[in-house]
Amino acid sequence: MTGKKFNPATQIQKLGNFGEFGGVNPSITDSSTFTFLTAKTMLDTFHGESEGCFLYSRHWNPSNKYLADALAAMEGTEAAWVTGSGMGAITTAILQLCNSGDHIVTSVTTYGGTYAFLKNYLPKFNIDVSFVNISDLAQVEAAIQANTKLVYTESLTNPLLQVSDIPSLSEIARKHDVKLVVDNTFTPMILSPFILGADIVVYSMTKFINGKNDTIAGAICASNDFIAAISDVNSGTAMLLGPVLDSLRSSSILKNLHTLHIRMIQHSKNAMYLAQRFKEIGLKFEYPGMPEHPDHELFNSIRNEEFGYGGMIALDLKTAERAASLMELMQERGVGYHAVSLGYFKTLFSNPGKSTSSEVPEEIQRDMGMSPGLVRFSVGLDHDIENTYKLIHSCLIDME
Repeated sequence: MTGKKFNPATQIQKLGNFGEFGGVNPSITDSSTFTFLTAKTMLDTFHGESEGCFLYSRHWNPSNKYLADALAAMEGTEAAWVTGSGMGAITTAILQLCNSGDHIVTSVTTYGGTYAFLKNYLPKFNIDVSFVNISDLAQVEAAIQANTKLVYTESLTNPLLQVSDIPSLSEIARKHDVKLVVDNTFTPMILSPFILGADIVVYSMTKFINGKNDTIAGAICASNDFIAAISDVNSGTAMLLGPVLDSLRSSSILKNLHTLHIRMIQHSKNAMYLAQRFKEIGLKFEYPGMPEHPDHELFNSIRNEEFGYGGMIALDLKTAERAASLMELMQERGVGYHAVSLGYFKTLFSNPGKSTSSEVPEEIQRDMGMSPGLVRFSVGLDHDIENTYKLIHSCLIDME
């Protein structure tokens, strides 16, 4: 199955979960622990041998299960598990796969928190990490060692917007019997990494999936075996480290998930409009929807076409000072907010080198091609995107 034949929105809509009293929304689980009618059923649940029973909300609860089932449907995986943050999802997946003495191959261009975990935290467990240009497939394969357990990448890298060739990376991973883990935070519904060959898909649901910037949450989408492993009461990383998502937040995110397809289409439409206008006035930027983007054809070959190219644009203002001036003016004039994060209904912009990628040393930023003047745009759901562009253009003129 290819990405073009899979419709994540349709898969979610097939789910028919409603409340226990007939409510159109599933009921919210307001319990940390659950009762059992027999001692044997509790024992079986501890051992993972009972169906439809809940033990303790750090393990599973109905609200989290409803959301997990919807995410699994969206990704085409057998199962999913939801966490209290995107980093909770990333670290849980990696720590479940790796033991002391193991090795990881990762894209050097990645979210700053992920980079810091891989570079600064994992060495305390004697887990080695090789950082590569994920677009150089020969370099990726050459970095794999006998003790490599996984290849890690982002489907659309943060903040440079490289497109990962997931089918080719999957072939390399399977050839060497390692897992391919893909963070799809930037492109939910647009790309379906599991369908394209990834073994595990992780998300910060804080971003586009929830879309309201009112909660922190993450997700892991994978096989039944992997989800059972991370939630095992004796050895599961998720169960024992406890990065569980609150059930009230799960319920909120589940409702927002059902509008994700509409939001991604509008984010993409607005970003494409801005990219086309930026091109007209000669700005230097990266947007995978433009033919000039080096990975444009690759993106076309793997994306789910109806959802566009995403809402992220990387604009190069050359210097951090110029980037700061533009962002301050844009916030003053109502373009959006000078803030980290993305996927909000308002446009957000930040300078990654001074914020979300600040964990990456400046020399590494230079090596990967990250300009000190990079402004990362998360384009919002603006109804009048033409007026938004006019405001941006006026800021560009006045800062000169």
